[in-house]
Amino acid sequence: NANTRYTAAVAIAAEACAEDTKGQTGYICTQALHWKTKEGLVRGCSCRGTAGFVHVSCLAEQAKILVAEAEENNLDWKAKNARWLRWETCRLCEQDHHGVVLCALGWACWKTYVGRPEGEWARRRAMTLLGIGLMRANHHEDALSVQEAQLSEMRRLGASEEAILMTQGNLAIAYQHVGRFEEALRVTRDVYHGYSRLLGNEYGDTLRLANNYASSLVCVKRFEESKALLREMMPVARRVLGEDDRLTLKMRWNYAKALFKAPSATLDDLREAVTTLEDVGRTARRVFGGQHPLVANIEQALRYSREAVRARETPSPPGDTSK
Repeated sequence: NANTRYTAAVAIAAEACAEDTKGQTGYICTQALHWKTKEGLVRGCSCRGTAGFVHVSCLAEQAKILVAEAEENNLDWKAKNARWLRWETCRLCEQDHHGVVLCALGWACWKTYVGRPEGEWARRRAMTLLGIGLMRANHHEDALSVQEAQLSEMRRLGASEEAILMTQGNLAIAYQHVGRFEEALRVTRDVYHGYSRLLGNEYGDTLRLANNYASSLVCVKRFEESKALLREMMPVARRVLGEDDRLTLKMRWNYAKALFKAPSATLDDLREAVTTLEDVGRTARRVFGGQHPLVANIEQALRYSREAVRARETPSPPGDTSK
């Protein structure tokens, strides 16, 4: 099943990237069509111009070799983790792969390590990547099934509290995507507080869960709580991660959404949302390129916030009491 799903995912990714990759060659194998699989090229990172065109199978083979070398040489966890990240990130632009390309890599990773024992580190991380890849490609029900299975397995095998919290956090995102907002909120709140207790507020995963918790609060229309949490954590993200980090930008994007979506939003709130999104959008476009999903999401929110400002600024016709 993993082989079949992988082949289908690669075909979908190549088709989705076909216009962008026309006339290009892969930077790993230097071919347009892969010599063995005959698959087309993809580009699902933040590379621009003529950089970053590649075959999914070339990326997968490269990552597999790096991880195998780390294991054979008994490298420490930090070195092993750096090599593992080649399953998820582009070595040219050093940004995450996204969308259908990440989904194809998730299937490639899973089929590589699925035969290992339950609980083994590479198999566990492959399952995590598969679930995230499915989400990024909008296969939300499939992602939910993978993450529920992973959480059940980790609890059965007695995984660490931190590992279980991470899996619960991914599961909460899946709940949100399938419309189970109250469950998402409950799980995300518990995971955020768990990370904060274990690791402190300046740890990357704590910041990530704070953002997810704020997003869940917006989904259930608890806008004031979302804004309060983000006002507390955005300065921490800026200091720890930097202004250009994807998580910092996502926090500011979510803060702007909490501002303009609130029924009680003032005109000043709406204008702050527009100003925030304009700044975040410029930074995201510079860092990730115009084709990145985060840029599209920010620009969509900017359109909505500008419409809200225009509607509030436009005087109502005489006798109109609708506003």
